[in-house]
Amino acid sequence: MRITGPGIWGPPRDQAAARALLRRAVDLGVQLIDTADAYGPGVSEELIAEALFPYNGLLIATKGGYERTGPSGESATGELTGWTPNGRPDHLRSACEASLRRLRLDRIDLYQLHTPDPSVPYAESIGTLDALRSEGKIRHIGVSNVTPEQLAAARTITDIATVQNRLNLTNGNWHDMLTECELHETGFIPYRPLRAWDGPAHQQVLTAAASRHSANTSQIALAWLLAVSPVTLPIPGTATPAHLEDNLAAAALQLEQDEIHAITTAASTATQPVTQATRAHHPPIDKCRRRAPESRMRTPRHRQCRIPAGCAGRAQIASFGGGEMVPWRC
Repeated sequence: MRITGPGIWGPPRDQAAARALLRRAVDLGVQLIDTADAYGPGVSEELIAEALFPYNGLLIATKGGYERTGPSGESATGELTGWTPNGRPDHLRSACEASLRRLRLDRIDLYQLHTPDPSVPYAESIGTLDALRSEGKIRHIGVSNVTPEQLAAARTITDIATVQNRLNLTNGNWHDMLTECELHETGFIPYRPLRAWDGPAHQQVLTAAASRHSANTSQIALAWLLAVSPVTLPIPGTATPAHLEDNLAAAALQLEQDEIHAITTAASTATQPVTQATRAHHPPIDKCRRRAPESRMRTPRHRQCRIPAGCAGRAQIASFGGGEMVPWRC
């Protein structure tokens, strides 16, 4: 369910239904909520607080680094409109403090830089988040919409807990990012993971597995993301409580190794075109399945990663990305 208005702008038509969906996610065992200050802007964070505060053990993640100029859209040349990057230190500091107020928190469990700002040195933006963490306003730092080179630069400044990039099967860059995240035991959060599977070859391999498991193709795509690497944390969009339950059920599917291999091969040979508005980077491949240290969070299927440190035991996680409810389990 979209918990903002059209174009990720303003409040939803039915705020009571949005709050009910949030509560339903928690009823189903969700333990971490992900959102961003740009969704609304501010609307998603406010609804989360109205529905779930005082949280009772929930971990809250949000993002800063965009300013909104209007409803989300796309220009004739494929440029994203309505979103302006702002990675200036003064903006990030005020954005973080505003999120703290809206979410009614003293410290944000996971605060992510939403996007690099080409007009601001990346080190300055990351350094600001590191300073906010030193002040006790942030617990863990994540990045979003980054290249492996930007991720490496961020790591020279501070510890990075997560990378949240769009699942893009149009080239091999997602292999590089996954490898980097696996190497450093960093959570990889591919957003919009179901929109990447529109090609006939994709649907064919997903349909075959779905038939064997009495599931739908979206559930198979999510199950593959969960199986392909111990650090992938997919966040698919949800429209209704029933869709929420459907997505969460994907975590119970156990794909065979030949199915994982077939889906990985299909994902690795995609050649779909990409526009500026849909570009944001890439997810997982069937390799590097080593166990992380026991100090990391244990997740379903013994998957481990560094986020959220302090969320003990098995975790279900829900994100409010792009103003939509997008549940996942790590």
